[in-house]
Amino acid sequence: MRTDLSPFHLAHPDKLFIGGQWIAPSGSRRIQVIDSATEDPFLSVPEAEEVDVDRAVAAARKAFDEGPWPRMTPAERAVYMRAIADELDRRSEDLARVWTTESGVVNSAARVTAKTLGDAYRYYASLADTFPFIEKHHPKGGGNFGLLVREPVGVAACIIPWNGPLRLMTFKVAPALMAGCAVVLKASPEAPSSPYLMAEICEAAGLPPGVFNVLTADRQVSEYLVRHSGVDKVSFTGSTLAGKRIASICGERIARVTLELGGKSAGIVLDDYDLDLVAQSLSKSATYLTGQACSSLTRIIVSKHRQSQLLEAMANHFGQIKVGDPFDAQTGMGPLATAKHRERVEGFIAKGCDGGGKLVTGGKRPQHTPRGHFVEPTVFGNISNNSVIAREEIFGPVLSVIPVENEQAAVLTANDSVYGLNASVFTHDAERAYAIGRQLRTGTVGQNAFRSDFSIAFGGFKQSGLGREGGVEGLLPYLETKTLILDELPAFLRN
Repeated sequence: MRTDLSPFHLAHPDKLFIGGQWIAPSGSRRIQVIDSATEDPFLSVPEAEEVDVDRAVAAARKAFDEGPWPRMTPAERAVYMRAIADELDRRSEDLARVWTTESGVVNSAARVTAKTLGDAYRYYASLADTFPFIEKHHPKGGGNFGLLVREPVGVAACIIPWNGPLRLMTFKVAPALMAGCAVVLKASPEAPSSPYLMAEICEAAGLPPGVFNVLTADRQVSEYLVRHSGVDKVSFTGSTLAGKRIASICGERIARVTLELGGKSAGIVLDDYDLDLVAQSLSKSATYLTGQACSSLTRIIVSKHRQSQLLEAMANHFGQIKVGDPFDAQTGMGPLATAKHRERVEGFIAKGCDGGGKLVTGGKRPQHTPRGHFVEPTVFGNISNNSVIAREEIFGPVLSVIPVENEQAAVLTANDSVYGLNASVFTHDAERAYAIGRQLRTGTVGQNAFRSDFSIAFGGFKQSGLGREGGVEGLLPYLETKTLILDELPAFLRN
């Protein structure tokens, strides 16, 4: 039993945050949140119903249609963004604590991420000085002056999953607020704590009422939010299956939509690269968040004549990973988020064994963890790219090593997937890394490690999503572009 963690309390776990106030839910249903490592109850929050969605959207609608937020200058909104950043810094330990408890990420990693969240808000605040919210043009369609103005898209429904709510929430909410949108944040039932903390943070920062609202709901009520006529844009991170459903609903009413979906990302190992370094790198990245990361490298493609050596190195490094309490500083991998998800991952491991793959290491529940949703980091060798475990997203610490004849076959194999989110090329030759990277149909390509960078852009090709998050690219989806053709410039633009 843990004795070294101080008690954790949300300010209003029995309420919903709507219109700048903590209000009672319309119904009595509750969502019970479980500690992923101990299976003990951790938190209970209200389950929003459709009438609560109506109230949240109405509050956001009023804030956008009548309130000051979208009418502020970007510089004025930036003041609030920096205040949010300061509050995030102050609450970073709480944010890391709940992420570890609900999703299983080791706390040392969670604390590093939590300390960077404020920087994202400061970055978007800095765009008030650098981003061209208004551009001057010489019109050819009449008039003397042309302006290209970028305005907030409206009310944004931001729907986040349970695996990485801290970062995923940040790179939806921060650009949406900077753009001037009003936000309804829909938390997942498995991990509502960080959205609740974010509501406390926005309240402390003094955001105008209705600019930021928080609900926790399951699938049926979430779909009601997506269908709501008062929502102008939906930003969703989650499974490709759910993303297809959301895209079809948004298509019915031409609502704007950004989707960050599944992945089955490839790591291509070229013959010049040391295989022990590959195994060492993968043992660190593939076990991050217990493999519950859409961009994780799960298909490792290597020349046939080097496969045995790579598998030996991977068995060595993966076998040394300590699985256990994610709050223990010595732990290398924590639990999966839920019992249901562990059963799903174990089902894929069974399919890998039944499908003729070579189980190199892992594949079981650790014997020393009788409680908690733990599974060993698992590596399969001699896997065909057509096998189930190489085609479907497992969302756990399960890697497939796929042997190929040559470099050309490696590229073809990497691209032979419905997904296209991430990839890496392991080689000492930057020219080859660039050349292969340009051939890969994927949103991010790294060299010699799992890499992604939300300060530039993140998103996928094919069924891995629509649009990008992070950086300037992540601001654009929350803006509409308008052309103004005028006889004279307004006074504030004449200088």
